[in-house]
Amino acid sequence: MVFFELFSKAPEIVRVPRGAVLFREGAPGAAMYVLILGQASVAIGGRELEILTPGAIVGEMSIVSPGPRSATVTASDDCEFVEINVRRFNELVRQVPEFALQVMRTLSERLRRADFALSA
Repeated sequence: MVFFELFSKAPEIVRVPRGAVLFREGAPGAAMYVLILGQASVAIGGRELEILTPGAIVGEMSIVSPGPRSATVTASDDCEFVEINVRRFNELVRQVPEFALQVMRTLSERLRRADFALSA
């Protein structure tokens, strides 16, 4: 992600040990996360769809459209995530408008992959 440096010194670090869940499908969500250390898996209905690596964002749907989480994110390694709540998201969008474009790209790419997986 182009804006990785924006999150490298953020105070809202969430540490998730290997095998633990960051959030579960269906749970309420009010934040998105940027993975800064480790790898994590994204699964829907128990089916792994994506492996996250440092710089990846996840949980962005909760910022854009509040509601239940659409996936489960599980740490494949010991992970560190930067938590971004709505207030921080809005600040980032104002400071670095390209950040909003990156979030939209991520949403679009994931929607395309989900559409493809459903049609296969």
